[in-house]
Amino acid sequence: MDNTGRTQKMIIPTVIMGIIAVALLLTGYWRGQDEHIAGIKSTLQMTGEILPLLIFAFIIAGMAQALLPRELISRWVGTESGMRGILIGTAAGAFAPGGPYVSLPIATALLRSGASTGTMVAFLTGWSLWAFSRLPMEFAILGWRFTLIRLASTFFFPPIAGLIANTFFAGGK
Repeated sequence: MDNTGRTQKMIIPTVIMGIIAVALLLTGYWRGQDEHIAGIKSTLQMTGEILPLLIFAFIIAGMAQALLPRELISRWVGTESGMRGILIGTAAGAFAPGGPYVSLPIATALLRSGASTGTMVAFLTGWSLWAFSRLPMEFAILGWRFTLIRLASTFFFPPIAGLIANTFFAGGK
């Protein structure tokens, strides 16, 4: 898919988000308690905190797409990689740092570079369910017993999700 096709795919979600944002802003204004001002201040603060991370995540994603040979991606995490690719995606997702601002652009770049749908489903499922980077905080707050129960309960889900995606949705990216 060329850049024009990607841009066109983003028009509808962008318009929907714009409509929701304007509706919420107007609702805050009409309530008359300067809630719209508080919302804008919060927006600017979050933008300042998240924008640098987003920029770096997009640089990483773009450079990964440009620098990693398509054949390498295809062999290790592409459609022909099968279960090996799904397990690599699962492990990579589990160890991926940061939130969605980091993981989603990386998954997008890998998909565009030849990674299979199943591998990226396993990547994102491993990232959301296992998230090894948050384990120290989880241990500290919830305790080791609960954390181990949660990990044991979700252990098989990322590979299973990847297998389901490869089986039923392998053609769609």
